[in-house]
Amino acid sequence: MSMSNSHLDAAHGVATRAAVVIPMHNEAEVIAEVIEDVRRRFTHVVCVDDGSRDQCARIARAAGATVVRHPTNLGQGAALETGIRHALSQFEVDYVVTFDADGQHDVDNAAAMVERAILEGAQVVLGSRFLGETVGISRSRQAILRTAVRFTRSTTGLDVTDAHNGLRVLRRDAAELVRLRLHGMSHASEILSIIGRNRLSYVEHPVTISYSDYSRAKGQKSYNALNIIFDLMVNRLRPAA
Repeated sequence: MSMSNSHLDAAHGVATRAAVVIPMHNEAEVIAEVIEDVRRRFTHVVCVDDGSRDQCARIARAAGATVVRHPTNLGQGAALETGIRHALSQFEVDYVVTFDADGQHDVDNAAAMVERAILEGAQVVLGSRFLGETVGISRSRQAILRTAVRFTRSTTGLDVTDAHNGLRVLRRDAAELVRLRLHGMSHASEILSIIGRNRLSYVEHPVTISYSDYSRAKGQKSYNALNIIFDLMVNRLRPAA
């Protein structure tokens, strides 16, 4: 069966119409492989070195990424915001993809999400492991993530199935609205709050998240879920910017 013209145009445009933003902190062990994989599908890759002490910035440049650096560690939310601002100002792209540095994400999923955003006109496409597949996740981690989903639904009004998935696609108009006040891991829920508050159109897309020994070691500890909830509650008490 042949593909429709619109489908072919979307698939052809994915590589140049989107920039991939990858926050990184001491990721020298894996970042070259991650960037090389991303560049199979995307032309523009921006890595934000968030105060790393290793050589990940040098390695990322050698792998073909543009690198922006924070002199000190500000947190993943701050790194994402820096990367999004850089991508929007430096590249003539219509979409920004946020992508983790630890190898959990699948670049083919990311390309499919951009294609879906193009075809459906969605301002945001959110990756969902609970619509797709998780590999190597523990039961305790899965339970925490499902609890986070329930909390996010109650606080944002969004009917989502995954709350803390770093793989997402933001159309340019949506990306321009991302001004994060929670610069740690709570940024994922804050982005969902921005979507809800601004009534951005969104869809969820099934993705595969692969947990390795490396990504599990790099990932946030289970007790940090309490810190995330506390940050979100404090943020809700602040006046809107």
